[in-house]
Amino acid sequence: MRIMNQSVLDRLLRYVKIDTQSKEDSDTFPSTMKQFDLANLLVGELKELGLNAEIDEHCYVMTTIPSNLPSSHPAFGKVPAVGFVAHVDTSPEVSGENVKPQIIKYEGGDIVLPGDTSVVIKASENPGLEECIGHTLVTTDGTTLLGSDDKSGVAAIMTAAQTIVNNPDILHGDIQICFTPDEEVGMGTKYFDLEKFGAKYAYTIDGDLPGELNKETFSADAAIVTVYGRDIHPGSAKNIMVNSVRVMADIIAKMPKDKAPETTENYEPYLHPYVLEGGVSKSTLKILFRDFETAGLAVHKERMKKIVAEVQLMYPEAKIQLEIKEQYRNMRDKLIEQPEVLDYLWEAATITGVNPYWKPIRGGTDGSRLTEMGLPTPNIYTGGQNFHSRQEWVSIDSLNKTVETIVNLIKVWVEKSK
Repeated sequence: MRIMNQSVLDRLLRYVKIDTQSKEDSDTFPSTMKQFDLANLLVGELKELGLNAEIDEHCYVMTTIPSNLPSSHPAFGKVPAVGFVAHVDTSPEVSGENVKPQIIKYEGGDIVLPGDTSVVIKASENPGLEECIGHTLVTTDGTTLLGSDDKSGVAAIMTAAQTIVNNPDILHGDIQICFTPDEEVGMGTKYFDLEKFGAKYAYTIDGDLPGELNKETFSADAAIVTVYGRDIHPGSAKNIMVNSVRVMADIIAKMPKDKAPETTENYEPYLHPYVLEGGVSKSTLKILFRDFETAGLAVHKERMKKIVAEVQLMYPEAKIQLEIKEQYRNMRDKLIEQPEVLDYLWEAATITGVNPYWKPIRGGTDGSRLTEMGLPTPNIYTGGQNFHSRQEWVSIDSLNKTVETIVNLIKVWVEKSK
């Protein structure tokens, strides 16, 4: 298949049909081998563009678009290598198998999805849709997620690479590209080889509506509560059974309802119980701790320790364990130390005409960990919403602006390096 002159829509439609759903608690890396299906396809497409692309045993795809600056150019030898990153996996929360993308010319109002008409993208819940009247949208058919998170980012980077390769008059320094696995399960940078990647600055293409730029994420930890009870036939259970499900229910009931995802916004922190498994003898609960101030994670920890201690007194025969795992930290703290990576992004978005603004991410990206690892990596919009759900949608008009922003950003780095 010749892919030298394909649109971002062509690429997105091809990529979303490949099931790359990752899996929590897997004992392999990547967590699902089917992520290699898209990764290997991308290697082939990059090679068709004339690039020397590689994939390693961990499913990281890397390539370089070498600098084309002539030695006479005032920025020759001065432009740092700049990287672009997107992830190939999709969320474990909703099936990514047998995705049937729908192309819609949006004229306003709610969007009823044909595969399951009970699934509706409501205009009242999606204020961004008003700005997309007249746009070409891609949705699911209502039976799966779309996978725009982050195959839109993948498609944007691939289309930008195609644009740069096909237009040698676009002068640029070394451009590094990496597609990562397992971002959705918090492991996207586990085997990320910074030295091999070779960029001094990078950008994840993994964002929301056009114009939205991200330099702040939550700091994040995870907690696992395990309750061990005592099982016995319920007919003879009096004064003997210790029901771990009932114990866990009391733990959940004591968690603050005003510190939940469904009751918070903007910079407000939350605790989020999101996976509950078990029976009478043993139950486990997974909880996300999120706070834009890293010190706030310690407050969450102490709150959970107090809740566990209180419930332990209520059920002295139960055994309750609390384990805390560090995940990622707010990238703001490191990014402000190298403001050029932010300033040049803002300028590129302004040139593109999307009226940029900074908005904190109520979540995290590979950029959070990459920044913490020493590679400053803010995040760029893709033009979609409702990620991780059957109501997911993306505007192709906006995604084309993402491609344009990437190209403009490359130009800005050259201009500022003279």
